Amino acid sequence: MKEENKHLINKLFHNKTIRTIWDKNEDKYYISVVDIVGALTESKDARHYWNVLKSRLSKRSK
Repeated sequence: MKEENKHLINKLFHNKTIRTIWDKNEDKYYISVVDIVGALTESKDARHYWNVLKSRLSKRSK
C-alpha cells in the first residue's frame, strides 16, 4: 500500500480513538485490532491483552 493512497482516520468508539486507514486503491479500511481490544475490554495495556489472547487462540487451533 503506497503512502499517497492511504488516509489515516481516527474514529471514536465508546469514547476511545480507533486508528483506521482507508486505502482508496483497494476500497478497504484497515482498523487497529489493538485499539478495538482496548475499547471493548477497557484494558490499560491493550497491546499486552491482544498478545496474550492471540497466543491462546493460536494454541487452541493446533
